[in-house]
Amino acid sequence: QVQVVESGGGLVQAGGSVRVSCVFSGITWLDYAVAWFRQTPGKEREFVAAISFLGDETDYAASVKDRFTAARDNVQNKHILRMNRLKPEDTAVYYCAAGPYYYCSGAVCVKDSDYAYWGQGTQVTVSS
Repeated sequence: QVQVVESGGGLVQAGGSVRVSCVFSGITWLDYAVAWFRQTPGKEREFVAAISFLGDETDYAASVKDRFTAARDNVQNKHILRMNRLKPEDTAVYYCAAGPYYYCSGAVCVKDSDYAYWGQGTQVTVSS
């Protein structure tokens, strides 16, 4: 049984930094991609970032590029999203997710249906 535990996040002032982490256990795939999504009330969950199994490929939504960094430690099965220069519009519940592929039909997998295992979500609130 796959378990996913998220941690981190919290309240931060605009311009500040925060990170969220997740640890997967029980995944039987030989390798897997990890993505981060976020959701605000009344809106659909949106793609934020993805990282390949080896960590040598990453992709970011335009709204967070150059501010957010995804990283992973495959020895500890730990995955981190570092968020810098935060803006109030970054306020959301952030989710990590694992899927068997980094590419879907030739493009980076960015749909939530591309990912099978999800963290419980962690709140990040950016005050102005």
